[in-house]
Amino acid sequence: MSLSLVQSRALLGLQAAQVTVEVHLANGLPSFTLVGLADIEVKEARERVRCAIQNSGLVFPNNQRITVNLAPADLPKDSGRLDLPIAMGILAASGQIDNARLAGFEFAGELSLSGELRPVRGALATALTLQSNLGATKLVLPPGSAEEAALVPGAQVYRARHLLDVVRQFLPAGATAPGADDIGAVADPDGWARLEFTPAVQMRQLADMADVKGQAGAKRVLEIAAAGGHSVLLSGPPGSGKSMLAHRFAGLLPAMSSDEALQSAAIASLSGRFAMQQWGQRPTCSPHHSASAVAMVGGGSPPRPGEISLAHHGVLFLDEMPEFPRAALEALREPLETGTITISRAAQRSEFPARFQLIGAMNPCPCGYLGSASHACRCTPDQVARYQSKLSGPLMDRIDLHVEVPALPSTDLLQAPAGEGSTAIRERATAARDRAFARQGKSNLALQGQEIDQYVQLDDSAVKFLNVAAARLGWSARGTHRALKVARTIADLAGAETTQVSHLAEAMQYRRTLQKPL
Repeated sequence: MSLSLVQSRALLGLQAAQVTVEVHLANGLPSFTLVGLADIEVKEARERVRCAIQNSGLVFPNNQRITVNLAPADLPKDSGRLDLPIAMGILAASGQIDNARLAGFEFAGELSLSGELRPVRGALATALTLQSNLGATKLVLPPGSAEEAALVPGAQVYRARHLLDVVRQFLPAGATAPGADDIGAVADPDGWARLEFTPAVQMRQLADMADVKGQAGAKRVLEIAAAGGHSVLLSGPPGSGKSMLAHRFAGLLPAMSSDEALQSAAIASLSGRFAMQQWGQRPTCSPHHSASAVAMVGGGSPPRPGEISLAHHGVLFLDEMPEFPRAALEALREPLETGTITISRAAQRSEFPARFQLIGAMNPCPCGYLGSASHACRCTPDQVARYQSKLSGPLMDRIDLHVEVPALPSTDLLQAPAGEGSTAIRERATAARDRAFARQGKSNLALQGQEIDQYVQLDDSAVKFLNVAAARLGWSARGTHRALKVARTIADLAGAETTQVSHLAEAMQYRRTLQKPL
């Protein structure tokens, strides 16, 4: 048979679109033509496939006209993930393997010149796409990629180390393909294996909040943020412990559910950053302040996820926040509100999840010592105003909790006992979040519209207090709603059924504006 069909997948955002690799062999001038909107990495597969087949002891049809079509033709294909299906299609079209036995299998993998299979990115996203019909589809993937895909419950994943390991499974019944002697010579009993669902690995030890001495106010704010999913802005002089607090915040968050772990791992796999040691752990992304807007939200062609998507169900820590480019900071507005980011290009549109918790850290002024009792501030009022104005009003309005982190005197730093550990704080935050989910089925931050009126449950005295305070402070509608959500989280931490004046008063003090120069 001179025509073969092999199934594979191409990455389209977090989706894995089906690709049919059609291979046709015909008489004529020897050539190898690859069509179907293939990127340069895919076009280079011609040489990789040729060498891999020949170096594996198989027969490459050098004396025939080879045409490979990657359908659908209007779907962009990139990376070397189509090397293996192209090689299998050529072998099936030339009769070296049974084309009929390929039905029900999908292949992905990059080939080395020796025929060994190399991992490809997006294996977990591919398995998630196939989750609805996994009973009829089997995935053949290289080592590394197969272990990722096997994390999806119910996935039928087969790991192959070498092209020959795959070929052996599809040889015609009662026949031996050319190069059979070579196939037997390099047989690897572990080369082809069915992988079962891999349970979560043991959690690695995270940095403990007990390392932070003092800073009771900042720790309280981080506990509220962990319980309700709120964003935080830490402001204070250099060396006061802002970064130390932020890097320990992930240890305060409740454990990830199975769905959350799969979503987070799929995005990391799409960017080639996933490691099995990170499975089930909330990510903490801390990009440098020189990161561009595209690096933050994602982009490129085809679109790739940015830092906010890599921090999905985790923490995005922006140290020295005013030093980030204005465009990068303003791009955070919509994701903070919606939890998703949509990247639109002329020929493609991709949507990535981006439900992260923002932890920002900044100095109160360019020199960092505005309001400090131990250092004199050298900044003029205009310099301070320009520095603080780098964080726009709409962005500040979307940050729920603002807290000052003062510098500690040396006596407190050296003689104070260790602070409260992350485990105790996490248990309280988890209990408060469980109360919210039992009441409304979502975190307090996710409440929208009428849900706020229904679930915040303000006391009558708290309603009057809020009306007066919001009018005097000039809060926007968004600021008022976010203060209500924070107050509801504080009430959950206290185990209260209704939101009282004391809860609302504490929430209000966390929406203070930045300190101004005298």
